[in-house]
Parts: sequence; C-alpha cells; structure tokens
Amino acid sequence: MFRRRRAVQGDWAEPSVQDEAVGHHTAEDDETGWQSSVAGMSGMARLARFGIWVVIAAGPLLGSAALLSSASPSQGATKTAPQTRQASDTGPSGFAQLFVAAYLEAGEGTEANLAPYYAGSVALTHDPGTRTATRTAAIGSHEISPGYWSVTVAASIAAKTSKDSYRDAGVQYYRVAIQAIGPRSAGGAIDTGAEVGYTAVSLPAQVAAPEALTPGGLGYGTSRGSGASDPATQTAAAFLNAFLAGNGELDRYTSPGVELQLVAPAPYTEVKITDVEDNSGDSADQKVPADGSKRQLLVTVDATDSDGNTFPLAYALTLQARAGRWEVSALDDAPALGPSSTPSAVPSAPTTSDDSATSSPSPSVS
Repeated sequence: MFRRRRAVQGDWAEPSVQDEAVGHHTAEDDETGWQSSVAGMSGMARLARFGIWVVIAAGPLLGSAALLSSASPSQGATKTAPQTRQASDTGPSGFAQLFVAAYLEAGEGTEANLAPYYAGSVALTHDPGTRTATRTAAIGSHEISPGYWSVTVAASIAAKTSKDSYRDAGVQYYRVAIQAIGPRSAGGAIDTGAEVGYTAVSLPAQVAAPEALTPGGLGYGTSRGSGASDPATQTAAAFLNAFLAGNGELDRYTSPGVELQLVAPAPYTEVKITDVEDNSGDSADQKVPADGSKRQLLVTVDATDSDGNTFPLAYALTLQARAGRWEVSALDDAPALGPSSTPSAVPSAPTTSDDSATSSPSPSVS
C-alpha cells in the first residue's frame, strides 16, 4: 500500500517519471495489473485536469461571447430587417410644382398638357392662359405612406383681364397628392432601384395660406442705433461699403487669415448703416477690449444703387479685437438666436362672425 501511494504521488509531481513507467512495461506488471492500471488512471487524471483548466481559462471568454450574443442582434436578423432609409421629397416636390404650373396655364382644348402629370379625365371650360403661374415653390411636403406624398405648392398668379392684360392675383396655395416609384432617395418606396417616376392621383386642391409666424428673440440685446462713434460700428460700415459697393480693400477690415469674396460687380454705390445691435451688454461702452475679444453684431443698412434706388439689407457679423481696433472675423450665416428662441403664431385679426372664425376664405379657381 505504501509503494502504491508513492507511485501515485510521483505521478502528480513528476510526469516524466510516470512516462518512463508507462513506456517500460514488464511481465510482472501484467500479472499484478496494478502498476499499469495506476499509470493509466494517472494519464486519464492528467487529461481530465487539463480539460478542467481549459474550461476555467475559457470561462470568461465564453461568458463575454454569450453576453455579446444576447445583447447584439444576430447577423441573420440584421440581414432580414435592414434599417429603413429616409425618403427624399425633392422629386415629388419638383413634380408637384410642374403640375401646378401646367394646371394653372391649361384651358379648354389644352387639357392634354396635363397628361404627363395626371392620367385622369379633365374637361376645362375656360380659355387657356386665363391664369399663369409666374413663380412656384413647394413650401411643405408630407409622406402619407411609403412612396405617397402630399405636397403644398405656393404659386404667384397673374390673371388675364377682359382687356387681355394681366393683373397680379397674389399668391395662391395648392395641395397635390403624388405617387412615386423608385428608391427612397427619389421619394419612392424601395431602398434601391433604377426606375423613377411620379404621377398625380387627382387634380390639385386649392387651400388656405399657411399660418404666419413671428420669429423668436435674437441673441444681441444691445442697441446702438445708427451712430458712427462706436469703433465696432465704424468697422462694420467700412467693411460693408467695401463688400457691397467696392469702396476700399476688403482685407483692410478683416482679421488675418479670413478670406471673404466681395460682391462683384458691385451692385451698389453707397451703403449707410441704419441700425446696429450687438451682444456687448452696454451700449455706452465704446472701448476696444483686449486682443482676441469677440463681439457679435446685427447690422441693418440702406444700400443705394446707381439709379438712386435704396434697398434695406441686414448682415450678421462677428468682430474680433486686435491691436486696439475691431476687425471682421466672420460673415455669419445667420443672426444669432437668443436662448430658447422659438417662433410663435401671429395673433389672428379680429373677426366679425363665428363663421369667419372657423373658416378661412381662399381665392376661387376660375
């Protein structure tokens, strides 16, 4: 028993010795059977231990793989449920504008001009050219379902008079229902595809003008009027005269490295400031601050052309201080908005009856 115990211990501590015992098999071993059995059991034990260590070592990896597998969608699910692309309204909107223009121009005998846009039967009784769209613009669109659009078109109308002259009939609004085929990028219902087409499902519907809005507050707050004593106002005036009227070099009034192209040929001969708002917080402060300090301006001007006509314009500028003077560092894309600035509806005009309060009259279609 003592020898057997030592042999087993030797197998755990010295694998090379056990390998030698297995390799040198004797007849005595066959008779007794115990030495070969112990050696075989020892080899199996080592194999089992190795397998256990592999499982232990791989445990964290297997756990991470299982976690990622449960947290992420399977590859098959990704293929069967691809992300839907957002549809573009450019095609349907452009088609609706063309349809409205053709519809307004058409008359008795020219109904066929509507065929490229609408396949339904149309019978018109007024003369062609009774109305003409001098300008159209899509001002709203809504995808009712994939490939099916509602587009609102604004049209500036010129109406023919009894003397065959035209009068301005104002802006009128038409809603058009459009079906599209093709990819989502063309307003259609599929992700990919080469064929693109549009058709109106009915004649246009004339609708009321959209609700007017007033803009939210701007992010300036300090009014300096039209006075020319403020150094920032002086820089803005000189810059805009160079920019719009070609009076002086533009780079004299811009920060180093700022590249702006003046309007050429110059459309105006003179630019005069009528109002300045900024974000300085103090209209009395006219000192130029330390280098690098910035100020945002909203500058309103009257620009006069060579014929003496004057037109109001507004420019958002960012100025930066350098060497004791203000320089234009940016011609901003849009005026700065105040915090939490949102547009609001214009208050409705007072009405004289309940009926007028609940309905909006719209120009009639002749």
